[in-house]
Amino acid sequence: MVIVDTSVWFDYFAGESNAETGWLDVEMGKQRLGVTDLILCEILQGIRSDREFRVLKGAMLKYEVFATGGREMTIASSENYRLLRKQGFAPRKTIDCWIATFCLREGHALLHRDRDFEPFEKYLALRVIHP
Repeated sequence: MVIVDTSVWFDYFAGESNAETGWLDVEMGKQRLGVTDLILCEILQGIRSDREFRVLKGAMLKYEVFATGGREMTIASSENYRLLRKQGFAPRKTIDCWIATFCLREGHALLHRDRDFEPFEKYLALRVIHP
C-alpha cells in the first residue's frame, strides 16, 4: 500500500508536473493507494466551492481512507518526534509526524513532496517512493 501525502495531491489537482505527480498518474490504476483521515481533511478543508468539495470528496473516497487516531498512535508519534529531536530534527508539523508514524507502524510506503518526511526516512526507515 502506498499512502499519498497531501503535498502530492495538491500538486496533482493543480496540474503540476513533477516526478511525484507523474508517478501518481501512471500508478493510479496499478498500485493500491490510500490516504489517512488527516490527509483527507487537509485536502478537503481548502476547497471553497460546495460543488468542487462534493466532486473532490467523491474522488478521494475511491481510495482507502485509514483512521489514524487513538492512544497507541499518540504515544508512537510522540516517541518518534522525540527520537528525531534527539537526532537534531524536530518535525515542524505534528500532522507529518503522525502520518509518518502511521506508515511506519502499518508498513506502508509514502509518496510525498515534503522535506519534513526526510528525517523519518533517514533515521526511522520510513519507506518512501522515489520516482
